[in-house]
Amino acid sequence: MTDDPQAPAGRVVLVTGGNRGIGRAIAVAFGAAGYRVAITSRDGSGPAGVLAVQADVTDAVALDAAFRVVEAELGPVEVVVANAGITRDTLLLRMSEDDFDDVVATNLGGAFRVVKRASKGMLRARFGRVILISSVVGMLGSAGQVNYAASKSALVGFARSLTRELGARGITANVIAPGFIETDMTAALPEATQTEYKGRIPARRFGTVDEVARTAVWLASDDAAYISGAVIPVDGGLGMGH
Repeated sequence: MTDDPQAPAGRVVLVTGGNRGIGRAIAVAFGAAGYRVAITSRDGSGPAGVLAVQADVTDAVALDAAFRVVEAELGPVEVVVANAGITRDTLLLRMSEDDFDDVVATNLGGAFRVVKRASKGMLRARFGRVILISSVVGMLGSAGQVNYAASKSALVGFARSLTRELGARGITANVIAPGFIETDMTAALPEATQTEYKGRIPARRFGTVDEVARTAVWLASDDAAYISGAVIPVDGGLGMGH
């Protein structure tokens, strides 16, 4: 790992859902920038060079146990990235209560649980960076994703309320809203569907997980110390005006 002069070496980062996709890229990017990185995943797996801890973000007891492991091995968590999320896509009239409740419990409730637990150490240190991974869908909307869009748009109110509560203690809270990103999910789409989606994006391409990851590292850096309650789109212009 190399130390980035914009990121004080040794700060401890915890990324939820850090075993694949955007979360994995964020964990790797923080490691490359000189942070001490831990991730949570349901199966306890993670990229090389990070501390991987098994935890489900819908389980407050399991999350507390994961934090205690991270604190014992790396130190208090100073940067938390709430990335873990799921989808249960279907049209509203076909959506079950479980479809709705499970998505909200993971995407929104998971962020609540991890940030609440992390904020205890941040308040003691009078320093913290809270980064919530939302989605362009949270602002733009998407047919068949009432549950997902609701959970992701709620993160904006979460970050802004947290900023008003904790901003005077050296703690920032910001939201990253990725658009269509190159992941296993988008790669599995038929070529015609990918072309259709790209046609909606002013940049005419999907984003990369590294572009999202670099945004997260920047938000955690001292360069972004006066930014809080912001929504940073990483979507090639897809969600402009929202």
